[in-house]
Amino acid sequence: MDRQYDRGAEDLGNIVALEHVNLQIEDQGLATLFYMSGLGLTRDPYMMTSIDNMWVNVGRSQFHLPTGKAQRLRGRVGLVVPDREALLRRLDKLRPALEGTRFDFVEHADRVEATCPWGNRFLCHDPAPAFGRITLGMPYVEFDVPVGAAEGIAYFYRDVFGAAARVDMVGDVWAARVGAGIGQELVFRETEVKLAPYDGHHIQVYVANFSGPHRRLLERGLVTEESNQHQYRFDTIAEAGNGRPLVQIEHEVRSMRHPLYARPLVNRNAQQTNRNYAPGYDAWIPGAAAEEMDDPRIAMRQRRFEGATRQVAARRPAR
Repeated sequence: MDRQYDRGAEDLGNIVALEHVNLQIEDQGLATLFYMSGLGLTRDPYMMTSIDNMWVNVGRSQFHLPTGKAQRLRGRVGLVVPDREALLRRLDKLRPALEGTRFDFVEHADRVEATCPWGNRFLCHDPAPAFGRITLGMPYVEFDVPVGAAEGIAYFYRDVFGAAARVDMVGDVWAARVGAGIGQELVFRETEVKLAPYDGHHIQVYVANFSGPHRRLLERGLVTEESNQHQYRFDTIAEAGNGRPLVQIEHEVRSMRHPLYARPLVNRNAQQTNRNYAPGYDAWIPGAAAEEMDDPRIAMRQRRFEGATRQVAARRPAR
């Protein structure tokens, strides 16, 4: 063999997907403005279609947004959004409609940080090799945790879940990094700032070995809900040995036999509008990272869409 491969780079731990983040919100209309009109995401057209909940698709992941007292993630959600300039334009247009809420956004060199009307923070990144093949998606959720907790959290995920987990420096602080699927991770970042009381928001993950983590959670008295054949919940990450709570965040744990596992999600092309409409390009086009994906067909499709929108603009009469 004249070529060497890094076989270890293909390994996954037992957590195979980070599927959704669940946050209660107080107003479905304001949520529609922020998540769809601002971030450019897509409301699930098939599920939760009433006015008391919505599921919002972001690549292969989702936000679940039931109506209730607003919840705030003690941390940040990382997103990959394909077009920064379009994102900034969409967010800027929201300022009048969301005046009086906690909505805001600021552009940094490596991201756009957007804050929803209830104070949740979203770090929106351009597609990049650091995120693998994700050009629209949820590569990480980052949680704030007390100083000294990172090592115990990493051990908990390795010991209880069989997950790939390590501790390293993120910026100038220690953080536990837990593999949560292809190109996805949970990041537990230490902070000296006192954490707000936990308010019940949750994340949902899929695991390959479903019974093993369940058994070890039961042994520690940590299972909080036996949901059904395919799902259980727990909400405390505890230190090995003494069981001391390290941080609280509810996990909805599902097996890969769950009926919703790998359900195809609809994602729209947020650049498509009635003003620049190009037939055949309504769906999301993952073209921004075509070079990383080694698929010239994707780049060609993106170029065709851009060419079609230019033709539409050229035919539009001057006003």
